[in-house]
Amino acid sequence: MGRVNTLKFSESGVRGIVGEGLTPRLVTELGAAFGFYQGGGRIVVGRDTRATGAMFEDALVAGLLSAGCQVVKLGVVPTPTIQFTVTRTGASGAVAITASHNPAQWNALKFIGSRGTFLDRGEASELFDLYSQGSLPCRGEKDFREVRFMEGAFKEHMARIFSVVDAELIRARRFRVAVDCANGVGALCSAGFLEKLGCEVFAVNTGIDGFRRPPEPLPENLGELAELVKREHCDVGFGQDPDGDRLTVVTDRGEALNPHYTVALAVEQVLEGGDPGPVVVNMQTSRLLEYICGSFDCKLLSSKVGEINVVEKMIENDSEIGGEGNCGGVIYRRVHPGRDSFTGMALILERLAMSDGPLSEIIDGYPPMCNLSARFTVPPIPAREVLASLSRKYEKYHPLTFDGLRFDLEEGRILVRSSNTEPIMRLNVEADDRPTAEALLNRFTEEIEQELASL
Repeated sequence: MGRVNTLKFSESGVRGIVGEGLTPRLVTELGAAFGFYQGGGRIVVGRDTRATGAMFEDALVAGLLSAGCQVVKLGVVPTPTIQFTVTRTGASGAVAITASHNPAQWNALKFIGSRGTFLDRGEASELFDLYSQGSLPCRGEKDFREVRFMEGAFKEHMARIFSVVDAELIRARRFRVAVDCANGVGALCSAGFLEKLGCEVFAVNTGIDGFRRPPEPLPENLGELAELVKREHCDVGFGQDPDGDRLTVVTDRGEALNPHYTVALAVEQVLEGGDPGPVVVNMQTSRLLEYICGSFDCKLLSSKVGEINVVEKMIENDSEIGGEGNCGGVIYRRVHPGRDSFTGMALILERLAMSDGPLSEIIDGYPPMCNLSARFTVPPIPAREVLASLSRKYEKYHPLTFDGLRFDLEEGRILVRSSNTEPIMRLNVEADDRPTAEALLNRFTEEIEQELASL
């Protein structure tokens, strides 16, 4: 069948707009390819609350069964729960049906290997090569295996989180917590999770019949949560995305923080607990992590953007804590090697439980940071040409080029890179104050637009 350009194939999976490339037929074929790639075996399947999730679940299961797999369905659960279940049960792999932070018209398949981590670039390439070869054989009746249903997967995940934090200390504080569930998996899991940590919970966007706000938990999308925190005098607010791997924090003053603070708070708590490091974050993460790691005399390592890239560097360097600051993705390997908003919430509540002051006071103790971004719709080849031109222009600043282009000016940090999940190029700038950050953003937006106009 013809391949449609709106589809995005990467180590983050296959995602696209439903009906504009992402179809049940495609999902079935990808399911069959993944089943053969994993050599059959037991494959765990879970999804988020998107309206198209059930349709794609059926299509995916058909493909997996045709490859001789035994399918274990978890239903609507967080993506980190799916990853955790793979390693807990010794499954051959898993597929999460979710487009994460993308708008409702999108959906996606995220492929997970036997380690409970997403496929790396080489593995994803091999899978997509197998898919591209065309029709795969269908197993006969004697090789057909029944579909199983597993209940309580999130309870097992939750128990693991509670085993690595001081849950009793958190419960003793009886925190008032607000949570924006994004009409996603959090609507089924988050209130109960927080209540079992002794919190009094105030929740919004708890329906599962469509998104009521943009799915990405950016500060500008969390106005309702911020107002809830102030109205109910909460100690903290948490904003999630639909599949439960991203997290944004709102302070007791009702200030929705940049997602970089999510990882900063979680990392600081683990280091405060005696972990020696190193810490691994992606290259898009705030310089705030340099300050935190420096205060603990802990080594900080940078990876490419993308969960699997951070995880692999963590494993390589025996790092327990890290993440992706740009999306508030906390990765704590003592729970499982993947981004996890529930682990993030628990670590931040533990941080508050060990503090004499409110969250706003902790944030005020950090050095100032303003992180701004812009995006450009750019096909891959022109994007590479822009990056090459800027790299030559700013060569004297010794830029990092292993994932886009990052360099430091006296005024602040600049990062330009192509997205792994969308056909866009992003510009990120960070400075000590907003006027300086805005000036950098305007300057480099103009430079990029000039580069694009010259192509």
